[in-house]
Amino acid sequence: MSTEPRHYFTALGEGRYRPTEHVQGAWSPDEQHVAPVIGLLLHALELNHPRTDAELAWARLSVDILGFIRREEMQVSTRVLRPGRTIELLEASVEIGGRDAVRMTAWRLVTQDTAAVAATEHEPMPGPDEAEPWAGMDHWDGGFIRSGEFRSVGGARPGRARTWVRSTVPLVGGEDASPLASWVGLLDTANGTAGRAEPGEWLYPNVDLTLHLHRLPHGPWVGLDTRVSWGPTGVGLTSSVVHDEQGPVGTLAQALTVRPGTSG
Repeated sequence: MSTEPRHYFTALGEGRYRPTEHVQGAWSPDEQHVAPVIGLLLHALELNHPRTDAELAWARLSVDILGFIRREEMQVSTRVLRPGRTIELLEASVEIGGRDAVRMTAWRLVTQDTAAVAATEHEPMPGPDEAEPWAGMDHWDGGFIRSGEFRSVGGARPGRARTWVRSTVPLVGGEDASPLASWVGLLDTANGTAGRAEPGEWLYPNVDLTLHLHRLPHGPWVGLDTRVSWGPTGVGLTSSVVHDEQGPVGTLAQALTVRPGTSG
């Protein structure tokens, strides 16, 4: 039986974090899945640059994956790139072994009452209570995928899926992470829900992730209405409309590098 802590990261103080086995990636046993790392970066921004939701709300999170994310101790740093009372741009980055591994920039915008004109053209999808347990992620390896609960609303096929995911594993041990940071830490599963081929036949990791929000989500469930396109020259795109149980909250995009796998 594993003696690993039941959370994704252990806080060590002064911006240092140790990953547990629950962050193990899908492409290599020695890497971290970027999904919980993204949640950790938002947690660091909220921890180091606190603002209430009544002041500023997150509008865009843009993440660049700068290389292999080793499953080793990490140093997380943050800074304000563009300060302001009504518009603010922040940055968070993860360093592993002296090398930058993941970087996030995030816009926060002033909140105000726009309920009279609030609307979206994105279609809602059936909620998690209407979805069935889904084994469609079982072909992926790694502790992170095993830590999630996945459900499908039906009709999944290569390149197209509508799924729900949640996790009962806390994001950080030793620090209080917000429900939003934990919710964001599940978004990167989108690319794995609707791949156009089996992972052994083709490799298609994403090099980035960009989330745009028109309202703040409420967890724990993340709904992903996902479409995947692969082009003829090795570049692909995973696009999702992202939901909570009340409906659509924004959009998600991931750029893919597509290449033959060992069995392709």
